[in-house]
Amino acid sequence: MRLVVRKTCTSLLLSGVLIMIASQSVATAPPPPLPNPVLYLMGTEAFQTGGKEFIRYKYDVLNKSSYPAELFAASPALPPCGKNTKSSRTWVDFFDSRGKRLYGFCALGKSDDLTGIWFALESDVIAPSYVYIEMTDRQTNTKYKSNLADTTP
Repeated sequence: MRLVVRKTCTSLLLSGVLIMIASQSVATAPPPPLPNPVLYLMGTEAFQTGGKEFIRYKYDVLNKSSYPAELFAASPALPPCGKNTKSSRTWVDFFDSRGKRLYGFCALGKSDDLTGIWFALESDVIAPSYVYIEMTDRQTNTKYKSNLADTTP
């Protein structure tokens, strides 16, 4: 009888330890990867500055709510953006379909700011047919590349 009780106690103890180990491995599992941004054109607008005429191409990121706030937190420990020593952890850059950088944002404060991203070209310059963005998390050196988005409404 004592042997049966001892085996049962040992089995229960071992089961408890295994459950604890399994719980800890689930709790420390890395978060799921973030999705790539889904970029789309919201519209264009003409404007003037410095005596020149430009067209601004305004975009939004459909799945911006998928990106946590810490991606856009001020990051003074990382290299500055020009004179901005508190630029955000994640920078967003526009590229044409061949990979030429068009413009960038280094101080977005939250994922909702992805609604107001844009690039501009002088009004006599032919826009590329398609553009994309890359969001670069400078802390983890991770890039999130969007789809190709139209430049014509």
